[in-house]
Amino acid sequence: MRVCSTPQCPATYDGTDSRCPSHRKQADRARGTAAERGYNTRGHKRFRAQVLNRDPICVACLLAFSTVADHYPLSRKELLERGMDANAPEHGRGLCKPCHDTSTAHAQPGGWHGA
Repeated sequence: MRVCSTPQCPATYDGTDSRCPSHRKQADRARGTAAERGYNTRGHKRFRAQVLNRDPICVACLLAFSTVADHYPLSRKELLERGMDANAPEHGRGLCKPCHDTSTAHAQPGGWHGA
């Protein structure tokens, strides 16, 4: 059994997620869909293809194939806020999913659903 990581939520539940099912759904709604966050555009698809072509092996662990085009060192949101092209491949790096998940959890307060 786990306790929800949301402050003042006393819910306990089975699973590996850090939030109870109710707060996980709430955070997912606030986060928006991939399309709403700009990840289904032609430009992003081109960004992903170029980054993964350039970095076929994960640049973090150097062991696994890259499957995620990660915006780095600034997030996609930060690039857009600064008026920069978030779809330029020089703003990305190729990561395997475990390295991407670890990086995101460390870089974003609250992990996936933070800030």
